[in-house]
Amino acid sequence: MAHIEATDPNGYKPNQEIFSEILQELAAKDRDIIAVTSDSRGSGKLVPFGKKFPEQIVEVGIAEQNLVGVAAGLAAAGKKVFAVSPACFLTARALEQIKNDVAYSDNPVTVVGISAGVSYGALGSTHHSLHDFAALRCINNITVVVPADNFETAQATALAAKSNSPVYLRFGKKVMNNLKEVNDDTFAFGKGRVITEGNDAAIIACGETVYPAVQAAKLLGEQGINATVVSMHTIKPLDTGLLAKLAASCKAIVTVEEHSVYGGFGEACASYLMQHGLHKPFRIVGIPDEYTVTGSQQDIFNHYHLTKEGIAEVVKGLL
Repeated sequence: MAHIEATDPNGYKPNQEIFSEILQELAAKDRDIIAVTSDSRGSGKLVPFGKKFPEQIVEVGIAEQNLVGVAAGLAAAGKKVFAVSPACFLTARALEQIKNDVAYSDNPVTVVGISAGVSYGALGSTHHSLHDFAALRCINNITVVVPADNFETAQATALAAKSNSPVYLRFGKKVMNNLKEVNDDTFAFGKGRVITEGNDAAIIACGETVYPAVQAAKLLGEQGINATVVSMHTIKPLDTGLLAKLAASCKAIVTVEEHSVYGGFGEACASYLMQHGLHKPFRIVGIPDEYTVTGSQQDIFNHYHLTKEGIAEVVKGLL
């Protein structure tokens, strides 16, 4: 039986559910919107989509390479395609197809990696996607987006549907709090979203690590340390203008990600800062170079200090 996430009393939902709801809204208005899945309509929250739009969903079975190939062919024929599959398999087993059929061929497919990071918890390292940022950053012509809350997910899904070039959207499974009470930001790919502001340190996070980063900033504030928190929802292209601004205004920079510390978001930030002479005390918080401990997503976060306390301690250590 598929696992169903609990509904939050404040009305927040897993980003995957928001993605499904927005996709249904888009498909109701545009028959060219197509979802392609690899036996993942349940985990991808696409069962309601399939019931409402049976002619706008394609099921390829457990065949991720075929999934991407079919999606690319539909996009080449003028369809607006969302290829949905667990991130761990989609960006490993079908990496060549993403590289060649989608990016190299410039087919406007939105590749949707679901249950990403360590969302699969105790299923272990075979089911964790801690490599996808590193792999996709190396491929030309694909935008890599990791929404942090329901607002960012809705905006990113709508933008992806309008995109004329490939996009990778990455979603986890847990209920995500909205980062702001009023979501009046202008959302755009390649532009980071400032959540809190402070000149002592910058905590730059993405995806499901942004919320603990915000909580860490609150902890630090109680100790007289003021931190800027940024949801850097777009890993590629990186908002280098904002990164340079933070390097100029803050005393230290910490990046946080649900990904290997090798080749991911933190290294993208470090590379830009170093190559442009923007030297600041800097640390990457992520998953170290090892097979992860066994446990729930929160157990794994706790073990690797992807928590408000852990992030706050890294900031204080740098300062």
